[in-house]
Amino acid sequence: MQEVPASAAVTAVIDGETRNFCCHGCLGVYELIHSQSLDAFYRQRCDWQPGRPAFAAVEAKEFAGDIVSDGSKSRIEMLLSGIRCASCVWLVEKVLSRLDGIVSARVNYATHRATIVWRNDVVTLDAILKTLSGIGYLPRPVRHGTQVELFSAEKRDLLLRFGTAGFFSMQLMLIIAALYAGFFQGIEHAYRLAFQLISWALATPVVFYSGFPFISNALRSIKNRALNMDVLVALGSLSAYFYSVAMIFTGGEVFFDTSAMIVTFILLGRFLEAGSRLKAGSALAALADLQPREALLVDANGQTTLTPLERIGEGALIEVLPGDRVPLDGAVTSGEADVDESMLTGESAPVTKSAGSTVYAGTCAITGRLRIRVSGNAKQTLLASIIRTVEEAQARKAPIQGVADKVAGWFVPATILLATATFAWWRLAGAPPVSALMNAVSVLVIACPCALGLATPLAILVGTTAVSRKGILVKGGDIFESVSKTTTVVFDKTGTITRGAPALTDTFDYGVSSRFMQCCASLESLSRHPAGRAIAEGWPGEMLPVEAFRAVTGMGVSGVISGEAWLAGSRSLLEKEEVAISDECLAEAARLEASGKTTVFVACDRKLAGLFGLIDELRDDARRMIEALRAQGLRLMILTGDNAGVARYIAGRCGITEVRAGLDPIGKADAIRELKRSGETVLMAGDGINDAPALTEADTGVTFGTATGIAIESAGVTIMNDDLELLGTLLAHSRKCFAVIRQNLAWAFGYNLIAVPLAVTGMLHPIVSALLMATSSLVVVGNSLRLRKL
Repeated sequence: MQEVPASAAVTAVIDGETRNFCCHGCLGVYELIHSQSLDAFYRQRCDWQPGRPAFAAVEAKEFAGDIVSDGSKSRIEMLLSGIRCASCVWLVEKVLSRLDGIVSARVNYATHRATIVWRNDVVTLDAILKTLSGIGYLPRPVRHGTQVELFSAEKRDLLLRFGTAGFFSMQLMLIIAALYAGFFQGIEHAYRLAFQLISWALATPVVFYSGFPFISNALRSIKNRALNMDVLVALGSLSAYFYSVAMIFTGGEVFFDTSAMIVTFILLGRFLEAGSRLKAGSALAALADLQPREALLVDANGQTTLTPLERIGEGALIEVLPGDRVPLDGAVTSGEADVDESMLTGESAPVTKSAGSTVYAGTCAITGRLRIRVSGNAKQTLLASIIRTVEEAQARKAPIQGVADKVAGWFVPATILLATATFAWWRLAGAPPVSALMNAVSVLVIACPCALGLATPLAILVGTTAVSRKGILVKGGDIFESVSKTTTVVFDKTGTITRGAPALTDTFDYGVSSRFMQCCASLESLSRHPAGRAIAEGWPGEMLPVEAFRAVTGMGVSGVISGEAWLAGSRSLLEKEEVAISDECLAEAARLEASGKTTVFVACDRKLAGLFGLIDELRDDARRMIEALRAQGLRLMILTGDNAGVARYIAGRCGITEVRAGLDPIGKADAIRELKRSGETVLMAGDGINDAPALTEADTGVTFGTATGIAIESAGVTIMNDDLELLGTLLAHSRKCFAVIRQNLAWAFGYNLIAVPLAVTGMLHPIVSALLMATSSLVVVGNSLRLRKL
């Protein structure tokens, strides 16, 4: 509550009574409340006290919707307020790791997000939350916009404190300039004392208001016996401050400017750093904003009601009007509209959707009205999975981050010891106490673990967010680092560098069954392989029921139709089932393969029944992608389950010389394992079920948006837009990202290795040290933000 002088108050006569207000805005609010008879509510608030609301304890029930449990273990992500530097991250991870039942605890410095896994039978979430609150870091649930709100609040607070520090420091420097002039030219004692007292008054709000976060966090870290960056700042600033206070009463020189400018410059660095985190986090928030919070739910009578998404589940019918965004994934039941899917695919051209089409949350119906049968709730949409993937990528640490993590634990204690040794050495060397103290303060202030802490996570945050805007989803910083080290790129053929939509060109029926084509089409209609779909589409009539259907991964399919056992697939499948293949059939197959066609052999009751030839053309963007990868100096190879003739034909057309054909899924994985043993870092690009083992075995697995669910789950990277050239973008940007990280680490280590010795030798004043320390973090921030541009 704030007092308002009578001369500045705004007065108004209301109901015959004169009332005073601080401004016309408050008068307007009061008149609005009073005119609507809403002031009765405030008259009944008898227990209200002016001031800030009391601090509320964090309760586990607030996080109930964020816990993912597999029975014995649970996992949660939360935001932590109070993270100030890399040492804070180290402290939280160290304290949690010592808590019984904690399996793992990771904190991302750039996003302030903690990922914790624990054993349900040993520790509870409530105990974890109390532990975090006990060491001074308030946990908050991850909600829509929470991270942006947290960073915005942090930035506002830092702006207010920096503005205050800047205002008083500017006045202080004017007074200090007079004292410095008096030091060299002489000044009367009365004026000198007056200037010193004014300096004291001006420095006090800077140190104890603007610098309060440093002091409070320093005390907390000392209490927790885990010293952080704020201890260095607080020690440096308070040493200069209290030394200056003592000098006022003993007749010495004061250095209030040092204590104030240390706080001011470091607040400037923190403020700009908070702004960069807010900017990076806002990109993900903008993606989340694409999903509406409500949908038009259609009831049994065909009437629509605006309903929150939390109350809409699988099977519900919703309506989307022209210009609205699709709220949930589903299939169109009626209507037709042009839908903008650029947020998923990067393609600006709208896609026409009609009955039977699949639509995705966050896309926009430009024209037309759609009714959609929902396929899952709000947490199961493709957009939600994209956001989760990006968030996980930002939370997972790259191996290179381990360098900074190891340093953070001992950096601050070592700096304090070095500052103490610096003071002692200068005193023993005969230097005055003030010189020894200023040199020690310089050591405290110039040391910068923040640059080390930011070097990796901020670059990964910006880098993964940038590629996600192109539809490239990387599941972790460790995967992004693996991509950057790639030396060999391995491709599956079908659906990756070919169109994945083969056309049936040749059919050979050997007369074993009068219903040959119908039976083959019926069997292949249950297959998910592109060749199977092409054969099924070659029969326009009715399909026959198939019993005991089985997909033999990488080889073909089998099933029973009207009591007959049918096989369709590769030559090896028929040979495995001991089906004799005639020389005539083998010669025909060789001819087809030589022309780049895939062959499918068919048997009925262990007798050769026929042969199909299919052509799967090279994708239009395959050559451009391969040329781009070759320009990056990468080794390229094709691994395929198709026959050697087709594989060589496709490889020849796209310019790849290394080919291994006729491989089953295990064979592909073995081939990749062999490459890794020879020292190669392998990236595998594939899209089918039979690629899953190879995608898992490779250092990095990459799938495209058209891939099967198993392939996407097995891969570390998913490219949502079916554009091969984005593979080159991924590789180039990952290399750029980790080049930036190496630059950041080199700068952070190099800065400390050069600056700290200079401070020890007395060549740097504490004010210069504070400016250099703030600049060091800003260099890392600025370098990382270059990754926003692909």
